[in-house]
Amino acid sequence: MTGRDPKSIIRIARDSGAEDTAEPLDLGARVRELRKARDWTLEQAATQAGLARSTLSKIENGQMSPTYDALKKLAVGLQISVPQLFTPPERDQINGRMAVTKFGDGAAHATATYEHELLADTLTKKTMLPYRARVRARNMEEFDGWVRHDGEEFLYVLTGVVRLYTEFYEPVEMRRGDSAYYDAAMGHNVISVSDEDATILWVTSLA
Repeated sequence: MTGRDPKSIIRIARDSGAEDTAEPLDLGARVRELRKARDWTLEQAATQAGLARSTLSKIENGQMSPTYDALKKLAVGLQISVPQLFTPPERDQINGRMAVTKFGDGAAHATATYEHELLADTLTKKTMLPYRARVRARNMEEFDGWVRHDGEEFLYVLTGVVRLYTEFYEPVEMRRGDSAYYDAAMGHNVISVSDEDATILWVTSLA
């Protein structure tokens, strides 16, 4: 196990995916995709949009650039907004993506104050970082200042009793089943106030 702090773990998770690069949108292909998603023929889609079938065919095949009026008619006919015509589906979206982490099988990272177990560690390009943490710290003096990082964070107490310290709020004592959702850019630390080390589930946004 290594001595990484929570900020470095989150940074590693953010960096684990390849860089996304924007690709130019093919409006014709996008219109065709939307039409076929509704299982409409060219004739049906043209009728819905109030356009000539030949006009719609030329748009789909890139043979003409539609006027704004034609774009509005297309959007109304397809029951979407005009901006959605220019919003391609997520290129890397995978339906049914899943990772199962058996108890104790997560990637372990220890610090002076926490023992982290990263969950769903096999998935790259996550928008959330879930991890279980054993809270070893018993007082704020054990921390080297506040932990803070980009994104938002959800905390759920699994066992024991913890005290959540935040930069702008009074400390709050939390027991099993209690949860908190907060801005992770705000300084925050957690200590265990029970006899045993407490365990918590943390989910941090990476987007």
